[in-house]
Amino acid sequence: MWAGTASVSAPQKPDTGQNPSGPAPTPAAAAKSGGAKPLVAPAATEQQDLQKAIEQASNDRAALMRNLLDFLKKYPQTTQRVQIYRAIVESSLQLRDFPTATEYAERMVSLNPGDASTNLLAIQLLEHYGDASGWRRAVNYCARVLEIVHRESTTQKSPRLSSEQFEKDRQRDVAGVLLVRGQLYQKLNEPQNALKDFESSYRMAPGAAAAEHLGELAELRKDLAGAIHEYGVAFALADTSPGSRSRPELREKLGNAWRLAHGSEDGLGDYLLRTYDETVAAITGPRPARNTGRKEPSNFVLRKVSDGSPFAMADTKGKVVVMNFWTTWCGPCREWEPHFEKVAGRFAGQEKDVVFLEVNCDEDETLVGPYLAEEKPKSSVVFADGLDRLLGVDSFPTTLVLDRSGKIAYRAEGVDMDSPEASLVEAIERTLHPTEMPVPAAVAE
Repeated sequence: MWAGTASVSAPQKPDTGQNPSGPAPTPAAAAKSGGAKPLVAPAATEQQDLQKAIEQASNDRAALMRNLLDFLKKYPQTTQRVQIYRAIVESSLQLRDFPTATEYAERMVSLNPGDASTNLLAIQLLEHYGDASGWRRAVNYCARVLEIVHRESTTQKSPRLSSEQFEKDRQRDVAGVLLVRGQLYQKLNEPQNALKDFESSYRMAPGAAAAEHLGELAELRKDLAGAIHEYGVAFALADTSPGSRSRPELREKLGNAWRLAHGSEDGLGDYLLRTYDETVAAITGPRPARNTGRKEPSNFVLRKVSDGSPFAMADTKGKVVVMNFWTTWCGPCREWEPHFEKVAGRFAGQEKDVVFLEVNCDEDETLVGPYLAEEKPKSSVVFADGLDRLLGVDSFPTTLVLDRSGKIAYRAEGVDMDSPEASLVEAIERTLHPTEMPVPAAVAE
């Protein structure tokens, strides 16, 4: 899938000086980097002038932008326009020259209209810094991005993604673009078009932002009951992660609408709890019962987090199995993970005798991918799929060692940070070699 829609639905704040499409290589960086192609002009004189413009700027972004703009005046049809435009966009954002950034983002679109990420960059800038005519152009860019997404087929997906996950990602991308287009329609004072896009966005990927905008539109229509409902849903879906909707702001909007409808805030708390339960249940739905009725770990078939393919615990029969049960929201789990991986590394090369598994127990499995992209464990990562229930795991992290017959030989809950690895290493050694006297194993620092 193409990248960038997430940043459209939650753009960077303008005062950070960050490029909303992500860092782009500048001509100076390209010229100095051995891994990236330098900006090479087709004619010797043009190449020399471009190199001079880059070198004279040194590390001064303002000078680099001035020099590149002067270069474009002299060579308006240079074949390196896309790279130079991108460098100007990045530099102008860092200099808070938003009109220039917006102008050259749109120039990039004109050169490469079929590139989704370029269109998204222009959309973001126009939404934040454009006027009515710019918002109208951004609406057209949104339509173009939607066409690009809809043209994608599963044959273009990464082999790491299941077809189901590919389709979920595509729906999320479409929902993100519809959300932004709805916001543009709001700016253009076209509430019916905005309403249509917000409703479609929410259906595809329920989120606090779409619900909040639907609440605002309902409030404009004097539909207080509808506004209360939408604000309540937004409040239920909001969280404290970066880019999420602000619960205090939603609380204020919800409180205002409730007081207008009821005269006071009596009953609001009960309403919020009920709305939260109903919203979460509607979005998540009943989780499929997996491995129901199976009584032994060796009978379980788990799912690999990477691609959803099956991981049969029967394949671990006769081996020692070391499992770390964890969740994304568990702080101690994050502390314990590198120690668990260090222990796994100690037994590298003994895969015929010992297996290490990172077993995820999150209710919301969509949180796992982003977490793993940050943590990057080396051990196999699987979903618990009821194994936590069979083994009575109800606190995290929990570390278990199963012996070759599938019986629990070691169990530890939480993390002993005074000696986080030694006891697990000793337990594994003892389980691998039960007839030998256990020898305390020092763990390399």
